Amino acid sequence: MAGLLVLVFALLLPGTAAAGPERPFEWPLRPRPAVERHFDPPEQDWLPGHRGVDLTGAPGQAVYAAGPGTVVFAGEVAGKPVVSIRHEGDLRSTYEPVTAELAVGSRVTRGTRIGVLEAGHAGCAAACLHWGVRRESSRRAKREYLDPLGLLDLTPIRLKPV
Repeated sequence: MAGLLVLVFALLLPGTAAAGPERPFEWPLRPRPAVERHFDPPEQDWLPGHRGVDLTGAPGQAVYAAGPGTVVFAGEVAGKPVVSIRHEGDLRSTYEPVTAELAVGSRVTRGTRIGVLEAGHAGCAAACLHWGVRRESSRRAKREYLDPLGLLDLTPIRLKPV
């Protein structure tokens, strides 16, 4: 019992892994969705690939901002409704097909409702949310597509008896 108390106390001390800041991103659908199609980046920007993940959802389901930021696009791209949010660290997340409920320039926090999921995403039976993330280009690096699942804390912490 004393060993367990020491472990719990150590986890609460400043500077330990458990006391670090929580990840600022979470799932954009609730409850936690199944991943219909995983991230498959192209070898070169112009080659085919899947620049995000497809999450199983339902038409009319609420879509939430995965992290804090500012809405930088809310409209249609190639006939599909899209919402994009700029985050710290030159990150930009994109959600489609999502009919926006917020205007460009709106500030959002993690979990802010940004719109509703529409049906019609290719390859999905009912409705899927295509969630993509990219790091914007800078003087040092070009634009880079990232796996959005890498922004999430997917490993649960479990305490085991000593």
